[in-house]
Amino acid sequence: MSARRRTRQLHYGSLPVGGDAPIVVQSMCNTDTRDVAATVAQIKALTAAGCELVRVAVPDREAARALAAIKQQIDIPLVADIHFQHCLAIEAVAAGVDGLRLNPGNIGADARVLEVVSACRERQVPIRIGVNAGSLEKEFADRYGHGPRAMAASALRHVALLEKHGFELIKISLKSSNVLETVGAYRLLAAEVDYPFHIGITEAGTVFRGAIKSAVGIGILLYEGLGDTLRVSLTGDPVTEVFTAYQILQSLGLRRRGVELISCPACGRTEIDLEGLATAVEQRLRHIVAPVTVAVMGCVVNGPGEARAADVGIAGGRGQGLLFRRGEVLRKVPEERLLDELVAEVERFVAEIHC
Repeated sequence: MSARRRTRQLHYGSLPVGGDAPIVVQSMCNTDTRDVAATVAQIKALTAAGCELVRVAVPDREAARALAAIKQQIDIPLVADIHFQHCLAIEAVAAGVDGLRLNPGNIGADARVLEVVSACRERQVPIRIGVNAGSLEKEFADRYGHGPRAMAASALRHVALLEKHGFELIKISLKSSNVLETVGAYRLLAAEVDYPFHIGITEAGTVFRGAIKSAVGIGILLYEGLGDTLRVSLTGDPVTEVFTAYQILQSLGLRRRGVELISCPACGRTEIDLEGLATAVEQRLRHIVAPVTVAVMGCVVNGPGEARAADVGIAGGRGQGLLFRRGEVLRKVPEERLLDELVAEVERFVAEIHC
């Protein structure tokens, strides 16, 4: 794996981004921002899942006015997503948001860009420039086509608009629903600037397809040392985005949070409902925050050995299974009690290592 790209460090409230800070997991609410109660409830659910930075859409003045009330009730930094209307960006900053997602070239005359920059500079609010392949400026699409070069050129143009006013609290994202386009664009831009990158595959799809596409694209970028914040964009509950993000980071050894589940694919030796058991274990252990590896294996022939690196695990047999901890068998357990006994043992293990 490549060494992580060295970038400038920004702060979203007290949260460091870039430099040597851990890669930040973020998400975006799919609630109506004007509905303060619903938005706060979703942000709290995201926070409980491990989300560290959250973005909300601000399409109008009513949404902008809701930001202050939302900000007062949450515990993670809040980013306002603004398009075209510079007055909404200024209102969002005044409401106390910790960051903006804004393309300066889309908010009109240079005087408007300066107004936004002045407000952000006064409160030290970073701006994320977000370039999407589906909404590229015509001049870059005509010159380079809809691909990596056009995306990188668009980002550099927006960066120049901010730098013109001496503003460098910048983070950049270059997103496409195409994995190779996204990776290519980040590679090109990494050679040009040292601003932090927010990475992800936009419009990746439903949970199954989107998680696969995101794991491939985000995984490549992280393996190459690119990325300071990330979002897994999935159609559905954004809490699932957070769990998926941590699985990607854990797979590369970059972050650890919660349960890493090891489970075998099953074979002709399997004599328990392995799929149902593994799914139930995953759901029952979602409340675990401490990093712990749990194995759910289908048979006692290879189970304890193949999963010896697991902190706690079970290996099924006919009507029963073996409960083991770090390769050592603890006891036999009847099949109907395997789930409860495993969950209890995991909770004991976590309590012991944190006592």
